[in-house]
Amino acid sequence: MIYVTIPYRLPGLNEYIEIERRNKYEAAQTKKDIELGIVLLIKQQLPNLRLAQPVYIKYFWFEPNRRRDKDNIAFAKKFIQDALVKAEVLTNDGWDQIIGFKDRFSIDAENPRVIIQLRPL
Repeated sequence: MIYVTIPYRLPGLNEYIEIERRNKYEAAQTKKDIELGIVLLIKQQLPNLRLAQPVYIKYFWFEPNRRRDKDNIAFAKKFIQDALVKAEVLTNDGWDQIIGFKDRFSIDAENPRVIIQLRPL
């Protein structure tokens, strides 16, 4: 198994929609900034990893509390999957490259984070 840890909480769908409603250019820049941060973490934790085969992805979301709905939290997988492509770990994030994914949710008030498990098939 291959793991990447994002050591902080990512914005959820509601937060992103709020930015988008305020200013579409700000939303585009926010998405770009979030993805860049994830790309840097990927390259740091998985230097030179390139996967040609399809993967199954498991997301472990550790939230500080239960205030956000799970579907709101899991929206951030869009940023993560786009970052995996930008970091060149995956060739694309389409049907042929990502077979499926699963989300697991836990509470960790002291250490909110996201752990991504890639399982090449």
